[in-house]
Amino acid sequence: MTVPPDDRVFRREMASAYRSGWHFVDLVTAIPHRGDSLRVTLFGEPVVVAREQDEDVRAYRCLRRPRGAPQPIRCAVRYGMIFVNLDQRDHRLIEPETLSATPRSA
Repeated sequence: MTVPPDDRVFRREMASAYRSGWHFVDLVTAIPHRGDSLRVTLFGEPVVVAREQDEDVRAYRCLRRPRGAPQPIRCAVRYGMIFVNLDQRDHRLIEPETLSATPRSA
């Protein structure tokens, strides 16, 4: 007989295995105009993705604390798709730049 996992253990596994890294949210066409926004829930956390007045797409974590301002999170647009990263560590979505292939003098 197996015992169901404890809720704390489940949340810890979700945080370590699934939250880190970049996650697809939606296509950029979902928020075509300035001021448009999209609300999604990623791993139990509400996230608002908005097209700002300067046409940039930004994402914010909605805090549940009283008087808490939305916390900005990393957001990237690649190939017409919106990706967000809930983790605070640095996970790069783009490929690292290659070093120039200049020969070294001896």
